[in-house]
Amino acid sequence: MTMGLKGKAMRTGLLATALATVMAAQASAEELRIGFITTLSTPAGYIGEDIRDAFMLAIGEDGKLGDTPVVLEVEDDGLKPANAKQSADRLVQSGVKLFTGVNFSNVLAAVQPTVMKSGGFYVSVNPGPSVFAGEKCNPNYFVASYQNDAFHEAAGLAANKLGYKKVVILAPNYQAGRDALNGFKRTYEGEVVEEIYTKLNQTDFSVELARIRSAAPDAIYQFHPGGAGINFAKQYDNAGLKDSVPMLVPAFSLDAQMVKATGDAADGVYASALWTTEFDNDASRDFVKRFEEAYGRTPTMYAEQAYDTANLIASALDAVGGNIDDADAFRAALARADFEPIRDKYTFGPNQHPIQNYYLTRFEKNADGEIVQNVVERIAENHQDAYAADCRMD
Repeated sequence: MTMGLKGKAMRTGLLATALATVMAAQASAEELRIGFITTLSTPAGYIGEDIRDAFMLAIGEDGKLGDTPVVLEVEDDGLKPANAKQSADRLVQSGVKLFTGVNFSNVLAAVQPTVMKSGGFYVSVNPGPSVFAGEKCNPNYFVASYQNDAFHEAAGLAANKLGYKKVVILAPNYQAGRDALNGFKRTYEGEVVEEIYTKLNQTDFSVELARIRSAAPDAIYQFHPGGAGINFAKQYDNAGLKDSVPMLVPAFSLDAQMVKATGDAADGVYASALWTTEFDNDASRDFVKRFEEAYGRTPTMYAEQAYDTANLIASALDAVGGNIDDADAFRAALARADFEPIRDKYTFGPNQHPIQNYYLTRFEKNADGEIVQNVVERIAENHQDAYAADCRMD
């Protein structure tokens, strides 16, 4: 009898273990998998880290976006489009239907078509190539940040406001760089005396600085993200140009991490922006505080964009009960943008890119001697990008 009881107990234990395994598998199956391809290595890796960490902050300790349990499947693209495409192909083949995370437009150009061809959704934390906002727009492709040119169009308006009559403009020679300078020229009313394209991830700008000095402009407008932007700002200051030729940038050419690396070289620089850590609203202050407490550093604008992207996705998931297989319903829920962003409230245009406000900002020392990005004034209200008219969602 004792042996029988032991045998029964063993069978009960095995059944309980099997049941727990089945239940764990069911719970895992109920979690929504999100493909998160971003740049975590190379000198630009801090950008991907901010994007990933802010997205995880929105998910929270309960592992949910809104009411939906999610699993973030993170892949490092190494800033190589081929790596990113391989990751996208592998994730699509494993059944992932929702993607985000890419922070470089040349990388996104390799990922987005794979996701669209699979019938999945891509919700972008950073802008992609301009063609995706126009003639190659797609019903399943949303950009929760901005269209590439729009930031630079705002900078052109800022240059007009600041009274700059002739400028030199510079950017890396890749899609986002070309979009940047085209966007600036679209709204700038003065004379572009030099248009200079640099190498992606260039470190020495001595030749370009000599050309700027020779051109003697009223100001320069330059777009260089990450390490290249740090080097450019420091070399520009060391060359003695900052005091005689003011610098105007998009905010991502002097993000919070870059400012720490450049030091006083950032002081006095103007920038176009959607948001800064100095935004005067409760949601923004709460986000900055939570991010700093969680990660021990100041969030960049990339973090802000990722956090807003996560909350946009959460709002859409809540609207469809976490079921993205109902593609029409999920698409409509994303398009409503029914959430409170930490930057100004925005709506989606017909190409599913934001219609939103832009600001002129200035990097200045606060009472503690820290350089912060203060808001000067709003320079564009409900701004829509130039490519929306070319988008046909057929």
